[in-house]
Amino acid sequence: MNILLVEDNPGDIRLAQEAFKEVKIKINLSIAMNGVEALDILRKKTPFEKATTPDLIILDLNLPKKNGIEVLSEIKNDERLRSIPVVVLTTSSAEQDVLSCYSSHVNCYIRKPVDYDLFFNVVRKIEEFWLSTAVLPSMM
Repeated sequence: MNILLVEDNPGDIRLAQEAFKEVKIKINLSIAMNGVEALDILRKKTPFEKATTPDLIILDLNLPKKNGIEVLSEIKNDERLRSIPVVVLTTSSAEQDVLSCYSSHVNCYIRKPVDYDLFFNVVRKIEEFWLSTAVLPSMM
């Protein structure tokens, strides 16, 4: 199972890496530190020509270079990428962000907890639903 985590906070990246080590399924976790890098990985632009297409994208909204809503819009408007499920995991509780994400066809919006145990639990719930319960499209 291949996951692209789009996150610029090193602490949250470390937490996600630790949480995914504990899941039942073998996870290949790739990291993009900003919106431009995420799109380059997804579109296999230099130097990411050999990047694996993810089965799931976990996307923060507050990103440098290109914010998460812009990244989400580009993914969902790209015929080759739109079927990849995108889970927004962000600290934003702004109703406008929630509406913008769902208007841009996000698959799920989750508010990122600040507490370590709650964050760990959220990652496990993502794994439990998106990687163990839901049927995802196979990406070539």
